[in-house]
Amino acid sequence: MRVLVLALAVALVAADQVKVAPEFAVGKTYSYKYEAILLGGLPEEGLARAGSKIRTKVLISALSADNFILKLLDPELFEYSGIWPKDDFIPANKLTSALSAQLMTPLKFEYANGVVGKIFAPAGVSASVLNIVRGILNMLQMNIKKTTNVYELQEPGVQGVCKTQYVITEDAKAERFFLTKTKDLDHCQERIIKDIGTAYTEKCPECKTRGKALMGTAAYDYVMKPSETGALILEVSSVELIHFSPMNFLNGAAQMEAKQWLKFEEIQKSPVEPIKGEYLQRGSLQYEFGSELLQTPIQLLRITNAEAQIVEILNHLVSNNVVKVHEDAPLKFIELIQLLRLAKYESIEALWSQFKSRTAHREWILNTIPAIGTHVTLRFIKEKFIAGEITFAEATRSLVAAVHTVTADTEALKLLQEFAEHQKVMESPVLREVADLGYGSLVWKYCVENPNCPVDLVRPIHDWTTKAVSKGDVKEIILTLKVLGNAGHPSSLKPILKVLPNFGSAAANLPLEVQIEGVLALRNIAKREPKMVQDVAVQLFMDRALHPELRMVAAIVLFETKLPMGLVTTLADALLKEENLQVSSLVYSYMKAMTRSTTPDFVSVAAACNVAVRILSPKLNRLSYRYSRALLVDGYYNPWMVGAAASAFYVNDAATVLPRSILAKTRSYLAGAYADVIEIGVRTEGIQEALLKVGDLPDDMDRITKMKRVLKAIAEWRAQPSKKPLASAHVKFFGQEIAFANIDKPFIDQITALVTGPEVQAYGRRALDQVLAGVKFNYAQPLLVAEVRRILPTTVGLPMELSFYTSSVMTAAVELQATVSPPIGQDFRPSQLLKSDISMKATFTPSVSMHTYAVMGVNTPMAQAVVVSRSKIHTIVPAKMEARLDMIKGNFKFDFLPVPGVNKIASVLIDTYAVARNVEDLAAAKITPMIPADYSPQSQTSSSMYPRMASSMNDDKVSLSSSRLCCPTFLQSYIVPSVMLFQSMPSELVIDPSGKTNKLFKIFEKTLCEKMETFGIKACVVMESRSAAFIRDVPLYHVIGKHSAFVEVTPVSGPEIEKVEIEIQVGEKAAEKIIKVIELSQDDETPEDRNVLLKLKKILAPGLKNLTSSSSSSSRSSSRSSDSSSSKSSSSSSRRTSQVADTLDPNSKTSRLQKASRKSSSSSRSSKSSNSRSSSSGSSSSRNSRSDSSSSRSSSSSSSSSRSKSKSKHHRYNMNFIKNHIHKHAPSSTRQDSKSSAQSFEDIYNKDMYLSRKVTPSVTILIRAVRADHKEQGYQIAAYFDKATSRLQIILVNLAEKNNWRICADGVKLSNHKLMAKIAWGIECKQYKTEFKAEAGIVDKQPAFRMKLTWEKLPSNMKYYAKQIMYRVSEYISRYALLTGIEQMRDRNPSNELKLTVAVVSEQSLNIVFKTPSRTIYKEDMRLPISLPIGKTASELQLYQDSWVDSIAYMVGKANAAECKVIKDTVVTFNNRKFKAELPHSCSLVLAQDSTNEAKFIVLLKRDQEHDQNMLIVKIADIDVELYQKDRVPMVRVNKEEIPVNRLPYHHPTADIQIRKSDEGISLTAQSQGLQEVYFDVNVQKVRVVDWMRGQMAGICGKADGEIRQEFRTPNTRLAKNAVSYAHSWVLPAESCRDNSECYMKLESVKLEKQMVVHGQESKCYSVEPVLRCLAGCVPLRTTTVSIGFHCLPADTRLNRADSIFSKSVDLRETTEAHIACRCTPQCA
Repeated sequence: MRVLVLALAVALVAADQVKVAPEFAVGKTYSYKYEAILLGGLPEEGLARAGSKIRTKVLISALSADNFILKLLDPELFEYSGIWPKDDFIPANKLTSALSAQLMTPLKFEYANGVVGKIFAPAGVSASVLNIVRGILNMLQMNIKKTTNVYELQEPGVQGVCKTQYVITEDAKAERFFLTKTKDLDHCQERIIKDIGTAYTEKCPECKTRGKALMGTAAYDYVMKPSETGALILEVSSVELIHFSPMNFLNGAAQMEAKQWLKFEEIQKSPVEPIKGEYLQRGSLQYEFGSELLQTPIQLLRITNAEAQIVEILNHLVSNNVVKVHEDAPLKFIELIQLLRLAKYESIEALWSQFKSRTAHREWILNTIPAIGTHVTLRFIKEKFIAGEITFAEATRSLVAAVHTVTADTEALKLLQEFAEHQKVMESPVLREVADLGYGSLVWKYCVENPNCPVDLVRPIHDWTTKAVSKGDVKEIILTLKVLGNAGHPSSLKPILKVLPNFGSAAANLPLEVQIEGVLALRNIAKREPKMVQDVAVQLFMDRALHPELRMVAAIVLFETKLPMGLVTTLADALLKEENLQVSSLVYSYMKAMTRSTTPDFVSVAAACNVAVRILSPKLNRLSYRYSRALLVDGYYNPWMVGAAASAFYVNDAATVLPRSILAKTRSYLAGAYADVIEIGVRTEGIQEALLKVGDLPDDMDRITKMKRVLKAIAEWRAQPSKKPLASAHVKFFGQEIAFANIDKPFIDQITALVTGPEVQAYGRRALDQVLAGVKFNYAQPLLVAEVRRILPTTVGLPMELSFYTSSVMTAAVELQATVSPPIGQDFRPSQLLKSDISMKATFTPSVSMHTYAVMGVNTPMAQAVVVSRSKIHTIVPAKMEARLDMIKGNFKFDFLPVPGVNKIASVLIDTYAVARNVEDLAAAKITPMIPADYSPQSQTSSSMYPRMASSMNDDKVSLSSSRLCCPTFLQSYIVPSVMLFQSMPSELVIDPSGKTNKLFKIFEKTLCEKMETFGIKACVVMESRSAAFIRDVPLYHVIGKHSAFVEVTPVSGPEIEKVEIEIQVGEKAAEKIIKVIELSQDDETPEDRNVLLKLKKILAPGLKNLTSSSSSSSRSSSRSSDSSSSKSSSSSSRRTSQVADTLDPNSKTSRLQKASRKSSSSSRSSKSSNSRSSSSGSSSSRNSRSDSSSSRSSSSSSSSSRSKSKSKHHRYNMNFIKNHIHKHAPSSTRQDSKSSAQSFEDIYNKDMYLSRKVTPSVTILIRAVRADHKEQGYQIAAYFDKATSRLQIILVNLAEKNNWRICADGVKLSNHKLMAKIAWGIECKQYKTEFKAEAGIVDKQPAFRMKLTWEKLPSNMKYYAKQIMYRVSEYISRYALLTGIEQMRDRNPSNELKLTVAVVSEQSLNIVFKTPSRTIYKEDMRLPISLPIGKTASELQLYQDSWVDSIAYMVGKANAAECKVIKDTVVTFNNRKFKAELPHSCSLVLAQDSTNEAKFIVLLKRDQEHDQNMLIVKIADIDVELYQKDRVPMVRVNKEEIPVNRLPYHHPTADIQIRKSDEGISLTAQSQGLQEVYFDVNVQKVRVVDWMRGQMAGICGKADGEIRQEFRTPNTRLAKNAVSYAHSWVLPAESCRDNSECYMKLESVKLEKQMVVHGQESKCYSVEPVLRCLAGCVPLRTTTVSIGFHCLPADTRLNRADSIFSKSVDLRETTEAHIACRCTPQCA
């Protein structure tokens, strides 16, 4: 036993002495063989890949215990661009030679216990070479724990500090232990990654839970031999795999695969010696970015002389993009950008100095400078603008582009700040706004890359804001708030709060628009600190004393912070108590829209809103669309990680037609990120009023004095500020505001003065002179549309890059010259051109070339090995035209001349390829198409069984049973449908490993051509496609491959077309331009000619007389009545007549077709008639069988009930349209028999089939191709108008000989209430025909009109598209039927007819029925935004008959006016709230008034209780109008002077005011003053105000703002609790009992007669609402009770009369007496 214990102890001691940490002994040199491969492409074999390979020998020697030296021997570099795995790596000998010195330079590094520390290298070693060495050292990185064999930790490495899993196993017999470590590159504490161009995108963590676009992992396997001093690393292998797809890598992804091998060879005794030179610390094991950040992966440039290369490319771009754009111009433009990025600033200045005087070169330089993307761009713009070398427009244009492409660093921020604060920039408002907004954007981008960005960056903006607030400069404050919003720095919250109510003292003196801008500026801050913004926004929203619009904007911002469930519930609870319906409507509609959201980032908010909507729905679900609304539409497709969202906010503060503001935004989702692409906001405060109001009121002192006297009498009156005519708009791209504009009166005045000023006229004259002299210019606009890059290191030490580039170049060459006869003199006026003969020659050649590159692979300044998907688009559409406009003779001629040498007008090429190249041997670059031309699935070793299966299926045509034998059971469900499809598919099928059925590789080719022989043009679209979709049917694989398409326009074979000519002749000379005269065919002859032929037929065929006459009569009777009992005999006789007619005229094919059509129509009518009779008899038998039994009675009762309901619904859908007019063309003897419109039309048509025989054309249009052989070819359009018959005819004919194809359009005005038209086309206009009829009538005694479209035969494609359109419309209506109130039902209507019937319900509503062959669509009581000119409106429009603009304004205003009505002592307010209150006797009350400071009008109501009469007093402009009754007759007085009714209407001499008799009363209109109408009669009084006055009203009628919950607003804006107190608060009290108004009352605060105990103490209470009481010396005759609020004070406290009691709070509510009639004693003073 002791021996065993001793043995165990010795073993434990020995084991403890064995070290497993790697060790390199001092004095020894360890030699390893190293190889690394990096390949990128699709994972399938047989496709192209691109990559690099490194092979070398590694020597490691110890300098001390923790310091080592590493040297590479015989390094070799290889490139790969070929078909994997068939092709081999190619040695890059020249690159190896160029880098061998750096690669073989010994490097020092720290290494202890398997952990690599600092790395030291000479300065001559480039960052790229050093990163390759880091990839080798990364294989030596190990964190070995002695206590456990399985563990994980965050381990530093080349890719960063990432989650690493360790598993250690031991083979004691072999004296080896094995270590496996795996890195999860998606879970890193510090991931080394560089993003460029993504600063404006936001990460979407919720999106990544549903799928990932980028995923990487790495695994390392170690074989080590332990020893007492340390473990020897024998072998290391690693593999790293990175998958990327923009649409979720699970649906197919490209991959980057890295493999490394490090194998021990021997131990050498000779040490590795460092070089003689200084070793600098060059970081640690983690990858460091170098010059690859400036290197574009699209092309590799060898820079020998940067300045000369820049000049060469610049000259190439200028010279090759003049007349048309060069196809490779975008690539050359990117090359120019690349060279400028690498050039020194001095070189750029020298380039500018050399070419700034050359216009074309100057433009190219200024367009390229912003794309450089470094602080050099800002330095250039700043220095050149201050020096005056670039203009204001050039600086603005360049700066707008630069601030969004420049990399944000401290140098760029400093330059832009200095530029924005420069005096020259401050003097230019537009440039200053661009600079300031750009500075905010730069701060945002800087903070994205540096999360701990300092406050000093935004301190200048804070200083600008503080200075602007202290000055009260509104425009300056708004600008600085927008800049703070762009910056989005959390420290900016404090200065923003200064302009917000309840947070800053300055907010009270700032207008509403400033406060709203402050709230909107919080949105970008919310992206970083949502909790901070939530706290502010919630407080603003919950404060009901704030303006509703401000609260709504706060709610919008609040929802963008992704509210938690608690806050959403808080908002819902607040809405239950909310009194403002605008706020309630917007927030509720936003919540309701949010419940349908499918985007991942708002899933939690949508769930919370779903609960909130259930709480709020019973109360808020039926609010009108005139209240504020939020709309949200979004969609997200999880398999592709793609989505889009659009939101719009309609913000209003009064229910007007135009909203107060509109905010719309779109958002896109892609690859686990989202971006707010574009946002547009518009505010329209005061615009509606400015458009409809006739201008400012005159400053008439008498008028103002009178108005103020009335307003002063109202207790505690508070006026609203007048709306300033203002509109503002802003535009945001990717969350950054780039432009905004405020449009107010000064701005409009400046624009008006500029347009009408002499400068514009002089400029116009100069432009005209240039055109007359000849203008020729070329325009080129290059643009780097997108540059998005992500660079991340691989285990090899080479960077992997994912890039997306889009570059475009647009050019336009313009030549224009004109001549005018007679010549223009010095006193030229534009109207002279209307009396001139103008000739013009113009050539316009626009062209565009655009390249898009998607790149994945290795990108370094030395070498590139990338997979590129490239898209090239090129278009050129040249045009050459000559025109002559003879304004006097009415002749307009346009000649379009051919442009030789341009056939291909558009081309698209998309290809994917692998490319490998190095800077030392660019000529040896190898490009391999992604899919080889000889690709076949047999080349895929992993899929060898699938072609064999497919071929056996093809040869044997296997059945369902045999298919079960060829594959596993889980594939049978996929093979069964594939076998079914196989026989119909020309290509083979292949089953991929996922079990999906795909076609084998096949090239898709298609050519579509269309000839326009008339104009000698042939257009072809040629398409060719070969993609990898046969491998996997996913979006990414559909793109991979080669796709091309081009549009080619060539002349057709035949005579040459010299030009295409369009000539228009108007007036008397139109007949002279007629080329082809239409001749009548036999079927087109008039009835008189037919009678002659009929006599000839009778002579030739004597036995046919009775037969012909009988067929003729039966045909006519059949056409007139579908219910005729002789329809059967009629149709049979028609058949016999057809046979006879065909015998007489065997060539009449068209006649037979028409008769066959009539036969079909006749049989159809006969079947309908028989169906009707059978239905009637069926109903009769049903009624006779009702008494058979009780059960049958029950059944009959049920069916009768359903029939009655169906009949009622059917009656609604089938309006009983009655004609109420007579055709003016019908003879007087036939008018009484209601001759049909079709017959009247046919009479006119048959009398003169073609008006060309009767009248000359009014307009002739010739569209023809001028041929070399001078033959006519083209089209002729002639329009004829016959005044006698009110008939318009348009004929289009083909000018070619023996071509009888034409279009005939005829329209006739049959009466003042009926129009009819016929359009026929085809051979002699006989193949196809449609008829259109529009007529007026009545439906249920109301005006109506009906439109009907019928057809006999239509082309098949027209029928197809018509059915598709009707189907889409029907689906749309079905989807939104509940929201829109539209109903539809399936119906059997005539199969060749569309009918629309519209009946007028009132002046502002319609009933509409639309019938298609299969459906009937119905909308009842559809409201109109305009009042129809019928009835009363028609008579009112007579005042505006001289101006159609005023007429339309009146109709719009009347339709949207708000109405208040008074019937005795009952009032119906503008918001349609009805109440009854005892009104005081003989006292005037403010019924309605303009509550703004302008006080445009006041309407007073005076109630005479004794005679039960009301009187209205209107104070408007400089007149007082009294409307009263005398002996039950309405009367009117103007300025105390009575105007008899027979002298009406009365027109104000200067203002737009009219008084007229209307119905049973008198009405006053003053629309431009805000009064639509004041109506007075003995029973009812009405006040109607225009729409733009909504929300600006006051008085008993309310504010007209739609807020019915806040209707009872008193003059001091307090909300009364009852109607009596509310009405009495608007009484105009008397000054003394001697007042002529006989109103002996006043409003005062009354003391509660009893003392109350309030808050535990005796108190005396005073009313905070005024109460009507008799004047001193007067006694009440009538009283009423009123419940009012009281404010209480301690009983021993004196009331301070200096403080208004009416502004105190309400402590309790009690009932008191109000006097409504008083009598004064004679002693009253």
